[in-house]
Amino acid sequence: MTTSGSPFGRALCAMITPFTEEGALDLDGAQRLAERLVSEGCDGLVLSGTTGESPTTTDAEKSALVAAVREAVGDRASIVAGVGTFDTRHTVELALEAEKAGADGLLVVAPYYSKPPQDAVEAHFRDVADAAGLPVVLYDIPGRTGTRIEPDTVIRLAEHPRVVAVKDCSYDFLGTQKVLSRTDLAYYAGCDEHNLALYAVGATGYISTVANVVPRQLRSVLDAFDAADTTEAARRQQRATPLIELMMSAGLPGTVTTKALLSELGLPAGPVRSPLRPAGREAVDGLLAAYEEFMATG
Repeated sequence: MTTSGSPFGRALCAMITPFTEEGALDLDGAQRLAERLVSEGCDGLVLSGTTGESPTTTDAEKSALVAAVREAVGDRASIVAGVGTFDTRHTVELALEAEKAGADGLLVVAPYYSKPPQDAVEAHFRDVADAAGLPVVLYDIPGRTGTRIEPDTVIRLAEHPRVVAVKDCSYDFLGTQKVLSRTDLAYYAGCDEHNLALYAVGATGYISTVANVVPRQLRSVLDAFDAADTTEAARRQQRATPLIELMMSAGLPGTVTTKALLSELGLPAGPVRSPLRPAGREAVDGLLAAYEEFMATG
């Protein structure tokens, strides 16, 4: 078991990957966005995750993104690099490259598509953790991968000295609490609607897509809870619910809605890469209206 505490901070943003209008990697935009996110209260940035369009960025682009963001934020924020693939050897290669590029940690998703059994899932994570010198965040998102990291598997993996945290998109509140009660892993809510609920039962914080747009406001939920004002924490979480729902549960991927809103706000984003498609005008107008209402309610 590892005693991890808060290895990367509390308020982490699953950062989008900005592209130019021609679809190339926009490193200048990534640096400007990263700077804004950190100045607005993000303790850490998670790069090349689901929100960062990792399936459609190259290995070289992933490394360049880590290096550019590291240059922009220095030691003011942690950088966790998404390196997970369905191929253990490829994941190890990406982990080593992320380490060279300046990452502080690795986000490793359960191997997807091939649906390996739990002993193979465990071996996959152990191989990655053994190969690289960085702490590992297990990324449990069975709705996308098709494979759960079962709570008992997480508990066993917590014995590895470099497995320090979990990004939890399992929608299994009981399973999460089981792991929290039996390990010292740092738990991060990976679904914005669970940010406060998981924090209240002992999670470390969140890795948020919505934080690309409203980083300070989401952090304020945790701040209110830490100040023992649970009523205010609940009010702030509930106030964010309409925006969270529209960005994350209205039929479009969070990457698409986030890039649409950031573009409307004049912030670095650019297009999404195929097979994703940009949000239509009606959806963009709805997102902007929800954002403006959220910002107006204080």
